Amino acid sequence: MTDQPYQGYDGYDGYDPYRQQPAPQGWPQQQPYDDPQAAQPYTQQWQGQTWETQVQPPVAPPAEETAYMPSQGAGAAYGGYQEPGWGGTQAPAHAQTPAPAPAQAPAQTPPTDGSEPGYGPATVAGNARITDAQRARLEGRSPIIEPGVQPAGLTALLGLLLAGAAAIGPYALVVPLVALQAVTAAGWFRLNGMWPARQGIALAFAGALTADVALLASGRTPAAILGTLGVWVLLALVLQLRSHADPDERMYGLMATVASAALAIVASGYLASHGDAVTVGAASVAVAVLVRALPLPTPASVAVSLLAAAGAGALAGALTGLGSAGALLGAGAAVCALIGHRVASYDYPSRFVHFTAGVALPLAAAAPAVYLLGRALV
Repeated sequence: MTDQPYQGYDGYDGYDPYRQQPAPQGWPQQQPYDDPQAAQPYTQQWQGQTWETQVQPPVAPPAEETAYMPSQGAGAAYGGYQEPGWGGTQAPAHAQTPAPAPAQAPAQTPPTDGSEPGYGPATVAGNARITDAQRARLEGRSPIIEPGVQPAGLTALLGLLLAGAAAIGPYALVVPLVALQAVTAAGWFRLNGMWPARQGIALAFAGALTADVALLASGRTPAAILGTLGVWVLLALVLQLRSHADPDERMYGLMATVASAALAIVASGYLASHGDAVTVGAASVAVAVLVRALPLPTPASVAVSLLAAAGAGALAGALTGLGSAGALLGAGAAVCALIGHRVASYDYPSRFVHFTAGVALPLAAAAPAVYLLGRALV
C-alpha cells in the first residue's frame, strides 16, 4: 500500500457528489439561483416544515408522578385507573406498569368535606353526609321520625302569636293565620314527596286567602269556608284533567292538591271562631307540642302533653272568661294537634318537612276542634 490517494480505474478520482459536472452537449446550461444562499457551496435547500434531527435524551418524569399512590374515589373500584379528564390525565405508557398492592389499611370513616364522590355506609354517629331518614332506613329503624325541639318551638311561637292576635281582633288574627296557611300548603306537598309543586302550592294558598276574605266579608260565617272548599276542589279537578301527565300521576297530584287546599282552608276556622276560644286553643296547642318534644317514651309523652294542654287551657280560660271550660277546649285542641304532629313524623320525613309540615300541621289540625268546642262552650 502507498500513501497516494486512491485513483480508481482509468484515472477515476472517486465520486464527488458536490463537484460541478459539465452538462452534456445540447442540454441547456443550468442557471444560478436567485436566492443569494443558493450560491453558497454545499448548501442544502429545504422546502416546508423542518424537524430537528438531533437526538434528545429522554427526560425522566419526576419521582412523585411515577410513585404509586392508592386510588381514591370512583377510580378505586376499577383498579385505580382514571380516565383522562375525570380527575387526572392518563399516565404514560412506561408508567402504567401495575405497582405491587399496598398493605391493607384499616377501614376509616369517609371524610365529610365533600372530597369523596360517594356516600359511606350509614352509622349511628360519625357520618354526617346522610340524612337521619336515610340512616334510619338503612338501619331498619322505624319510619316515624318526630320533628324535634326546634320545629316544636316554632309551632309554639306561631300558636302564641295566634292567641295574642285573637285577643286583639279578627283583622290582627289574619297576619299569623296567613303565615300558618302558607306553611301548611308547602309542607303538605313536601310530605307527600311532591317537590317542586309550585302550581299546587299556589292553588292551595290561594284557596286559603279566598276563604279568609270570604269570612271577613260575610261577618265570619262558617259557610264561607265550606263554599270556598267546594269551589277549590272543583278547580283542582279541572286543572288536573288538563294535565298531560300519566293517569296515576294525575290522580296522585289531584289528591295531594285537594288535601293541601283543604288543610289550608280549614285553618281559616280560627278566623271563624270566637276570639276567646282561639286564645285558649292556640295556647294549649303551643304547650302540648313543646311537651311532646321532650325526650320521653311515646305513651308517657302523649299523656303528659294532654295533661299540660288541659292545664294551659284552664289557665287561659281563667284569663279570658271561659273558666274551667278552657281545660276541655285545650285538651280537645291538643288531641287534634298531636294527630297532626304524628302525620308530620311519618315515612322518614326530611328536615324541610319538619320545619314546614311539622310546624303547621298541629295548629291546622286543631282549628276545627277550636271552632266546634268554642261554639259549644262559649
